[in-house]
Order: sequence, then C-alpha cells, then structure tokens
Amino acid sequence: MKTIRLGKTGPDVPAVAVGCMRLNSLSPAEAEKFISFAIDRGAVFFDHADIYGGGECEELFSRAIGMNPTVREKVILQSKCGIIPGVAFDFSKAHILSAAEGILKRLRTEYLDVLLLHRPDALMEPEEVAEAFDELYNRGQVRHFGISNQNPLQISLLQKYVRQPLIVHQLQLSITNANMITAGMHVNMLDDAAVNRDGGVLDFCRLHDITIQTWSPFQYGFFEGVFLDNPKFPKLNAKINEIAAAYSVSNTTIAAAWILRHPAAMQLVTGTMNHQRLEECINAVEITLTREQWYQIWMAAGNTLP
Repeated sequence: MKTIRLGKTGPDVPAVAVGCMRLNSLSPAEAEKFISFAIDRGAVFFDHADIYGGGECEELFSRAIGMNPTVREKVILQSKCGIIPGVAFDFSKAHILSAAEGILKRLRTEYLDVLLLHRPDALMEPEEVAEAFDELYNRGQVRHFGISNQNPLQISLLQKYVRQPLIVHQLQLSITNANMITAGMHVNMLDDAAVNRDGGVLDFCRLHDITIQTWSPFQYGFFEGVFLDNPKFPKLNAKINEIAAAYSVSNTTIAAAWILRHPAAMQLVTGTMNHQRLEECINAVEITLTREQWYQIWMAAGNTLP
C-alpha cells in the first residue's frame, strides 16, 4: 500500500489506517478474520482509544491478532487517552500515565507507536502533560505523540512544553464536513462558508509538519449518518457515482480518494468492520482524482466557488 510519513520525524505508515472503534461489534472469530484480512492488504496501522468499548476493543484486538513480539513488529499501533466518558476530560500526568499503562496491558504490548490526547481538556496543565510524555518516552512505552480535535493555539501551547514533536492530529473530515478546507476557499468573503471555526488548523498542521488523520470520512454532521447512497445528498451521490463509474470503482473508493487527493498527505482512518468496504477504502490509494473531479465533488456537496 502507498505510505506516508507521520510528521517530519515519525514512521512511514499506510495511507489508510484501520479504525478499531467498532471492533467489539465482531465476535472473536470475526475479529481475527478481519484483522488478518487488513494485514494481508497492507493495512497494518491500527487506531485505538481507551474509551472504545470501554477498553474492550483493545483487549479483543490483542487476542484476535495473537499478540506476541513477532506479531507486534508487523503492525503499527496507535491509541488515544484523556476522555472519562460522561464525566470529564483529564490530561493530568497521573491520568495519562495510568491510561497508557491500561492501554499497553490490554493490547499486550510493551510500547505504542503513537499516543494521542483525545480532544481538548479545558483544565490542561501543559507542564504535567510534558512530564507524562517524558516518562512514557524515556521508558520506551510510547515512541511518538500527537493530539486530536485541537485548534492551533492549543497545539502551540502544548508544544511549548512538550519536548517530543507532536506528529499527528486526528480531525473529523469528510466531503460534507470539510470546513477546514472550505473556509480557506472563502477568505475575505462575508458568507457563512468564510467562518473560520478551527483557527486555520489545516494550514497550521502543514506548516508545522503535523500529519492530519481524518476520522469519520464518510459521515455527515456529528455521527448523523453516512452521506453515501443517502437521499439527503442527491447531487453529491450522483457526481460521486458518475466519477466512480469512470474509474470502475465503488462510491466508497471515490469518497476516500477525495480526501487522499489533498496535498496535505492526510491519513484516512476507516471505521468499517466490513471486509469489502475496507478493501474499497484501500483501493482509493491507487486513484488520483483530477482537479476538476475534486472540485466537482466539493461543489456537489453544496459548496460554492467565491
């Protein structure tokens, strides 16, 4: 599979990552088959979080893959911490260290390739985060670090104290949820599309060598549903289907290719547990949409050129 570099100092990784949020919807046997299929197709980057299934997804993954030192070296593991469901966000040193220990135990591994802070914590004390990262890094338990769903100033504040480069930023991006792209198209305009809701995070990440990982690449709204084959988006689906027919691929492949076409060299994080759908996402790395096709899809989603 096509690879990209995470940040400036991170590892080379597949352009398509396997999101494991729904892994616990599978039986142990199904999970084993799905993970084996992903690895056979070169999708060896697995994205976790300690809140996925309350940790159950990480435990199921380690059992399904038959984790041992030989197997461990064949895959790239990322997880996230910092959310206490229904209670709070917690970026304290004590919580980060405790969460990391739990993740490592559930995944049955001695180290994570990447650990992300999961959403912003309004009470974050960056000095504590830095201390936690130093301990995890110096112990060899985490090799690289990143963030999720933060704006440029929050990242800059954190990076002021954290010695390790933040190489990954996980953000929601899909054709229908593309404000980080659309706002940049409407600079100096007075329409709603010109509203900058994220502080210019896309350009910030490109300037600072932070790789964007896109979550929910086929969703619209906030987990409201997928836009593909959805009657709410007739023009968008008609255009995607037209272009899919031209390439003899599925609409899923074209929707994924739209994200991968962006020059920021983003990593697409899937959420499917379906073999065929994962295959369709992986196929997107072989397609480079033309500029005209990319803009046609963007406008079919309801966007307008200034």
